[in-house]
Amino acid sequence: MQDNTAATQSPIIRAPGHVPLVHKLRGGIVERVYYGSVIVLSPDGRITFQAGDIDAAFYPRSALKPMQAVAMLRAGLPLDGELLALSAASHPGGPGQISGVRRILATGGLSERDLANTASLPHDPMTRLEWIARGDGPSRIAQNCSGKHAAMLLTSRMAGWATAGYLERQHPLQRIIADTVVELSSQPTVAVTTGECGASQFAMSLLGLTRAFARITSAPRFSEEGRLASAMRHHTEMASGSRPDIAQRMLAVPGLLAKESHEAVQIAALPDGRAVGVKMADGSERARLLLTATALALCGACPEPLAKFTAALSLASSRTAGQLRVTGKLALWSAAASA
Repeated sequence: MQDNTAATQSPIIRAPGHVPLVHKLRGGIVERVYYGSVIVLSPDGRITFQAGDIDAAFYPRSALKPMQAVAMLRAGLPLDGELLALSAASHPGGPGQISGVRRILATGGLSERDLANTASLPHDPMTRLEWIARGDGPSRIAQNCSGKHAAMLLTSRMAGWATAGYLERQHPLQRIIADTVVELSSQPTVAVTTGECGASQFAMSLLGLTRAFARITSAPRFSEEGRLASAMRHHTEMASGSRPDIAQRMLAVPGLLAKESHEAVQIAALPDGRAVGVKMADGSERARLLLTATALALCGACPEPLAKFTAALSLASSRTAGQLRVTGKLALWSAAASA
């Protein structure tokens, strides 16, 4: 076990030093190795476990959305409950989510025409097929970041800022978001790019991202951070996006808040500030679930609800089943913790 009380370091722009974290086995033979990085934090923000490279800069993709939502609340976003959860979601484009986006827009007298995110078909496969069958094409409101963009427009409208150009980096809202990201992560911005939805992405380290998420989940109930955490916990159908395992874990572990993103980034935290962060080297989703559940168990989360996630995962139902198992430092520390 490691004990690191040092302040969050600046993200380092370099090729990350990921390490083997998960083996895929078949018939007792390792046939694939998944590399990545993982971190476990205590309630006071100390690093209790780390493997891989927790200081290398990367773009958190949709895992940035909770920080963006906190910034919008600070700027006057008048949402709570399911619509606030939707503002931080990577939604699948179902009828409930699209209706929610329209409600957010209508609150500010806005419409789909005001959205500046990229257009796409719904992310959920079944919803996408239904969309195509109706003859509908790519749409901004169906894109999985439309809740965030609708909330950005509403925030700008309520603050008296221009809604046109709301994604420009010099727009008042985007400056507040940039400052909030620095504050919550305790890290300076070392690089900024444009994400696939058109909004800015801020490079940070796995350490900075995980600490920022822990601060949101452990914040006082009536703070902006606390309001967002409560909304996401109580409206998992809006907040958990298109991956059902996120909602399953949030419902299984009392108080757990989790957010995933593309490129196999995962953060999860408990109300007292215990938190885990996972980044897979190749962006593969296959090992993300096992790693996150294992790290949560090491974080002190009740092991019973996580049992179905931490068990070796069967990858086939044939005569010889493949399995995923944690390896390296994580396996050794897990064994020691459970002894």
